[in-house]
Amino acid sequence: MAKSRKKADVDEDLVRKLANLLQETGLTEIEYGTEDWHLRVVRGTSPSTPGTGANPAPATAAETAGAAETAERVADHPGVVTAPMVGVVYTAPEPDEPPFVNVGDTVAEGQTLLLIEAMKVFNPITAPRAGKVARILIGSGTPVEFGEPLLIIE
Repeated sequence: MAKSRKKADVDEDLVRKLANLLQETGLTEIEYGTEDWHLRVVRGTSPSTPGTGANPAPATAAETAGAAETAERVADHPGVVTAPMVGVVYTAPEPDEPPFVNVGDTVAEGQTLLLIEAMKVFNPITAPRAGKVARILIGSGTPVEFGEPLLIIE
């Protein structure tokens, strides 16, 4: 009799293989899935310090499994700012300039938080409300999908 797979079950061998693939190729994230399930493995980055030359350690299987659960909670957070388009995120106006915002910064409604480049156009992503930047979920130069969480304002 075949054991049924629960939604919470994680194929740790697959997660390890994908994490190793990230390390071998130098990629920062990889997605894999079928019609029934989807897995995204992201190598740890430091979004508040873009452009540093540090090579972060690959995520462990436990960290990656926890990241999937955390991603679900982040998407449901009332202060989450999501990508309004597909493109590449830039956290600063120029590579050698400081980021628009850092964790802990207080922002005003309409303030530029980051840019998303789509089709050679840099689109400012602005704060939908005033608040404090609690988390920055992406790093500069990261490709994003429509609706992907970018940061959290509390």
